[in-house]
Amino acid sequence: MKNSIDIFSKKLSSLLKKIYNEENDKIKLIANKLSNNYIKGGIVYVFGTGHNHCIAEECLHRAGAFAGVMPILDKRIDFSYGVNKASKHERNPKLAKKILKKYSFTKNDSIIIFSTSGINQLSIEIAKIMKNKKIYVIGVTSKLYSDSLKKNNKSKLYYFSDVYIDNYSPVGDTLINYNDVGITSSSTIAGIFILNLLWFEMSIKLKTQNPFPFYKSSNLPNSKKHNKILETKFSFINNILK
Repeated sequence: MKNSIDIFSKKLSSLLKKIYNEENDKIKLIANKLSNNYIKGGIVYVFGTGHNHCIAEECLHRAGAFAGVMPILDKRIDFSYGVNKASKHERNPKLAKKILKKYSFTKNDSIIIFSTSGINQLSIEIAKIMKNKKIYVIGVTSKLYSDSLKKNNKSKLYYFSDVYIDNYSPVGDTLINYNDVGITSSSTIAGIFILNLLWFEMSIKLKTQNPFPFYKSSNLPNSKKHNKILETKFSFINNILK
């Protein structure tokens, strides 16, 4: 086999480049909508199950990230209670209302839902509930993967999204087939990449906002004052997550 690092790096770079080239207009559209909603008093919710739960966590008080983000966190859908329970729960649409009950949504809020396969019923039910609340729903998914698993579009996340971003992850969410097993997942890296594309575009739209709603690294000198202003403004986020 050729240099494994070179193979993976080229495949991943190709996938990220495809996201940039093919989803560029959608990303700008979404960033504009999220920015306008923020100016009107809205925040961005982020939801994902399993490994996509990590992407929701990545949004919280992250250096360089948008501050007006509320990750929807729940131990039943990360791996706190083990893999089997998490896998079972992400397929249970009845959990949706229980997970959402502690959050107070407003008409200017938005939600980004990450589901690479796009068929897990809990994520779809979350999207349905948000749509009924007139919340702007953004799906991040792999259309190729979704379409390979289900024929009926009404069983896919992108059908229930106002707009979706394709993360172009292959079927099975692995980039390389080796020894008859898919190796090296792409969706988490792609998801973080998409988030940061959104944050950067939003930072341009929100450059005149005071305070500028993006966190600095807490390890940087003189970051405390800037971050404290944002922490006070968005203290309700931390209070809900306690």
